Amino acid sequence: MDWTKHLRLTVFCAVMIIAAIVPSCRISITMNGSAIDYNVYKTVRVSNFPIRAALVYPPLQSMFENELLDYISKNTRLQTTDGPSDLEIEGEITGYNLTPQAVTENALASMTRLTITVRVKYTDNKEENKDVDQTFSAYRDFPATEMLTDVQDSLCEEICEELVELIFNATLGNW
Repeated sequence: MDWTKHLRLTVFCAVMIIAAIVPSCRISITMNGSAIDYNVYKTVRVSNFPIRAALVYPPLQSMFENELLDYISKNTRLQTTDGPSDLEIEGEITGYNLTPQAVTENALASMTRLTITVRVKYTDNKEENKDVDQTFSAYRDFPATEMLTDVQDSLCEEICEELVELIFNATLGNW
């Protein structure tokens, strides 16, 4: 029966070690992924993103702007403003391109790629070294047998979501 006393002592020691270690551990998780000091930053201004691409899909501008504003409001506590602000996001949609992909043996494209490119200028009015001036692109492929007009809305929504995440991570997310 000595082995049961030894087992109990071992279990007791293990529990005591874990009990001593766990309180000293601290897990910190932010659900929004942003790294904003809300004592310093209170407001953000998001300007219009005009379409400057050769090929224009008019609903794209409002679709992108709304997605960006929604994402910021869901993932930060910043107040959006039209006037002076702590942070500013502005830019333009510079590309809306269709390119053939996956060429078959008959020299026909079996897939078409829709690529959207956005240039973003992010200004931190509190700290100069945090400014960003960068171009972001995202794309989706669709079967060449489908008409762009049939899939355009859903593709643009998906691409805008990806672009907004990339932009957020490079600016407000501080990744």
